[in-house]
Amino acid sequence: MTFKTVSVIGLGYIGLPTAAVIASRDIQVIGVDVNQQAVDTINAGNIHIVEPDLDIVVRSVVTTGNLRATTIPEPAEVFMIAVPTPFYHGEDANGEASHKPNLSYIESAAKAIAPVLEKGNLVILESTSPVGATEKLAGWLKEARPDLSFPQDAGDTADINVAHCPERVLPGYVLQELVSNDRVIGGMSNACSARAVELYKTFVRGECITTNARTAEMAKLTENSFRDVNIAFANELSVICDKLKINVWELVKLANRHPRVNILNPGPGVGGHCIAVDPWFIVDSCPEEANIIKQARLTNDAKPYYVIDKITKAADEFKRPVIACLGLAFKADIDDLRESPALQIVQELASRDIGDIIAVEPNIKALPENLSKEGVKLATLEAALEVANVVVVLVDHKEFKAADSTQFSTKVVIDTRGIV
Repeated sequence: MTFKTVSVIGLGYIGLPTAAVIASRDIQVIGVDVNQQAVDTINAGNIHIVEPDLDIVVRSVVTTGNLRATTIPEPAEVFMIAVPTPFYHGEDANGEASHKPNLSYIESAAKAIAPVLEKGNLVILESTSPVGATEKLAGWLKEARPDLSFPQDAGDTADINVAHCPERVLPGYVLQELVSNDRVIGGMSNACSARAVELYKTFVRGECITTNARTAEMAKLTENSFRDVNIAFANELSVICDKLKINVWELVKLANRHPRVNILNPGPGVGGHCIAVDPWFIVDSCPEEANIIKQARLTNDAKPYYVIDKITKAADEFKRPVIACLGLAFKADIDDLRESPALQIVQELASRDIGDIIAVEPNIKALPENLSKEGVKLATLEAALEVANVVVVLVDHKEFKAADSTQFSTKVVIDTRGIV
């Protein structure tokens, strides 16, 4: 069957591009977000996030009337939930950092759409989630709508179809990868999977592979944990090379000349809402078994503090240290600061009061409020290099790669990205 109306709950880095791509297929899309400013921005044909070409697509589909945003869910044939899934920060009974999954956003989304659900609707959880989250979603919907049947009880004959389909896109290439990437679709029944495939085939050119909901949830967590483990190897290697006075960048290039070796480049840590978060979902589910996955997380979480110590030692060489921190985003050429090791490093430096801190982040217009309160200044690269005596490269933005290397020659440079 063809879908005429799709509702996307959560208009952030995944939800808005997904809504725009579906709307570009001449399907009516209702975007829902709790942020009134984001809703107003989208309805004006503009965007509130940085993603190449997204502004063009959003302006087009808003102009044609295929996309509109609201703060209150409305009836639709499909509800795609794309809200955050962070973890609770705190300590466990042993005094160690706790990383319990926080599903409150998914629960809130379920309660918000429940009143407008109708028989025959399809509900898809796109948020990266711990194993079992899709079943919990169905349970929350069932609590709110006992008049409808759900697949955990009724199977293929359920009134409401529920499935999990995690996003697998790279920031900076979201529009391209939403269409080209394969999708893993885990329905809570065969009928749920089939209905979800029908939807994704309206805009996905990649293959749609079906499985059950739990396996689909674990697939996304596995992908990001695999990457996290490999990054941890590179980050650990960089610390070892520092101690042994070896250039890690040269070492990695040489080792990668082996036909079966592909070591990643190290960095100041691991950021973003996926790789820095998802492995903890596996550790939380199986704490006694997920030993390598947990150690990779600990290794990557420790790397920012190693960088901070190097910066502190460099600053101690100056009577009045001025530290230029190049980059705040979690990866190159985007504005996304979520779980960013660069942001964490700048926040910690500011709290230690070891000198004047200047942040250079070309993809944002204003600093987060907590940095401004700590006295951190936002500046252009040229302005920062003019006054800084210590320069720290935290993100490999294109603007930093293109800079004249002679500008760094009189500075103490701590390059966590290997670009200078």
